[in-house]
Amino acid sequence: MKFEFLTVPSIVVESNGSRRLGEILHEKFGAIDRLFLVTDQILLDLGIVDEAIASLRSVGIIVETYSEVVPDPSEAIILNASARAKDFGADLVVGLGGGSSMDTAKLVAALAGSEQPISQMYGVNQITGARLPLALVPTTAGTGSEVTQLSIVTLDETSKVGVSSPALFPDLALLDATLTIGLPSAATAATGIDAMVHAVEAYTSRIHKNPISDQLALSALKALHGNIERACSDGGDLEVREAMLFGAMQAGQAFANAPVGAVHALAYPLGATFHVPHGLSNSLVLPSVLKFNASAADDLYSELAAHLGLRPTSTALIDEFIRIADATKIETRLSEVGVKQHHLEQLAEDAMKIERLLINNPREMSYDAALACYQSAL
Repeated sequence: MKFEFLTVPSIVVESNGSRRLGEILHEKFGAIDRLFLVTDQILLDLGIVDEAIASLRSVGIIVETYSEVVPDPSEAIILNASARAKDFGADLVVGLGGGSSMDTAKLVAALAGSEQPISQMYGVNQITGARLPLALVPTTAGTGSEVTQLSIVTLDETSKVGVSSPALFPDLALLDATLTIGLPSAATAATGIDAMVHAVEAYTSRIHKNPISDQLALSALKALHGNIERACSDGGDLEVREAMLFGAMQAGQAFANAPVGAVHALAYPLGATFHVPHGLSNSLVLPSVLKFNASAADDLYSELAAHLGLRPTSTALIDEFIRIADATKIETRLSEVGVKQHHLEQLAEDAMKIERLLINNPREMSYDAALACYQSAL
């Protein structure tokens, strides 16, 4: 047996930890003068960031807040943010928010810490320069971005590209479940299913599946499956929110080492073209891709089903994901998010370009197979 497992060097799990973010950062990084905070306007307007900023300022840190992050951030947004961070003279970058804010913060730290252009960072292990110190604080239980080495960038109206490098692992991840309380049911469901997909695809990853990622995926899936419907029905239950956040983090650690496959490859064009939130995109194509994969991954899907207390069959696992989507009342068909029959061929073409993910899929996927999966999900 031979494999390598990488993860974040420091993870702090603390309810209300964001209220003493300044102290935590000082404990980890020492003296900090100028901090560049990456978030989004919605979190600012809701006041979710207020206590974190107050904590930073209470220990003498000068804070520059960048709140122009939007879902599926474009290269232009990332370049603008990194230029602002450089002009500000940041000595630490903090990403506080969902996956888009954290992905942006990762690349801001890399771009503001060196002279390497972003065009040379796209792909796997292409970051060569230094980066600024980096801390990430998630406000959703889904992407796991706080413990991955990956950042996704929207290049144009129909395509996304990834930057994958150990340099993008943050120095610190802070998990504060109180920041996820009040997240709307639809967003809770979509991000939770996203995290479950991370666990399933890590467990069935063709190339880098390993015993550590397997155990993390199993633990994550159990926690997420057992709490997602409760989180949607009672968004104020802190114990449930903590379980969801911890499960999403474990799933992130799993797929950071055993990368995801065709579910994500087919989901990315939906986000780029139709601006469907990433978690919902995954959920929409999940049943059709799992059905396609079943002939090659039946034993593994059956193991996952049994782990969740279901009948030990791939069909039971697929049916359970369909049931969860119905129970949480999120969209279940592509037609519900604006996709038409005439869009499917282009979607399949775009999905086939995401080779870095397709190579991890347990069953080789062709253009015709991708098209059939989209057709089944329509």
